[in-house]
Amino acid sequence: MKCPFCDYQEDKVVDSRESKENNVIRRRRECLKCAKRFTTYEKIEMIPIMVVKKDNRREEFVREKLLNGIVTACEKRPISIEILEQIVSDIERKLWNDMNKEVASEEIGELVMKKLHDLDAVAYVRFASVYRRFEDVGDFLDHAKTIIKNRGC
Repeated sequence: MKCPFCDYQEDKVVDSRESKENNVIRRRRECLKCAKRFTTYEKIEMIPIMVVKKDNRREEFVREKLLNGIVTACEKRPISIEILEQIVSDIERKLWNDMNKEVASEEIGELVMKKLHDLDAVAYVRFASVYRRFEDVGDFLDHAKTIIKNRGC
């Protein structure tokens, strides 16, 4: 491992910890030349999941892109980033467990909407308004009324 501070090639591992899900190992390292510490992460390299877009383009699944979309929907809502990261982890785990090399973007969107529906109505409506691409305000209001009726608000 090359030191990010001085480019020296040798270091020692000071501390190692596994993630909660045991799929990543975090290592705290110390450079043997400059003595500065830095962190590295080890994870299993897996065959990427390809997301099939509505126009049939294929893109590699990017966890951060999914998280950013969910964070945007939950902006100014009382939801911790840890909960949002857990949602993304749950969705990612489901995609891996399904063993499909390709997944439709609609399927991912539906998984997100189900999680947000159970978590926060406002975040759900925000995500749905972008994801479902309502044609007009009437479609949006109809969808909102259905949510209110089903939640008993």
